[in-house]
Amino acid sequence: MVTPHQAPPVDKRLRVLVVEDDAVTRDMLRGICDSASMPVDCTAMSSGMEALIDMASIRPHVLITDLDMPGIDGFELLRILGLNPQFANMTILVLSVLTDDEVKARGGLPEGCYFMPKPVKADWFNGFFAGVTVGAMRESKTP
Repeated sequence: MVTPHQAPPVDKRLRVLVVEDDAVTRDMLRGICDSASMPVDCTAMSSGMEALIDMASIRPHVLITDLDMPGIDGFELLRILGLNPQFANMTILVLSVLTDDEVKARGGLPEGCYFMPKPVKADWFNGFFAGVTVGAMRESKTP
């Protein structure tokens, strides 16, 4: 269903979509993307509904989403995206204050999602972005 690799074109920036209802966390994540050691084009949205409306035009390589949001939460966002083959190769990073048991009690996460408990570890993202890019490039070269 969801695999953790979608290669960005060599001449383009890594497209990242952040979906986070908390403005402080959303701005922090945008700042992390803007200061990444590799070129990252970050779009940040405050709701799952907003993301679903614009997802096809943004075509992100990476989705970073919170789980516990009003309206369409991260669980529903991931469920809906999992039904659309257009997003099958998008790398997904879930950020949440929910525990593993709470996530499992609410249906769990799709296979292939990465999970990071909040608070966010800002210094971790450069390696994450590089890993996504290198892994995707290797996969795209496989015959």
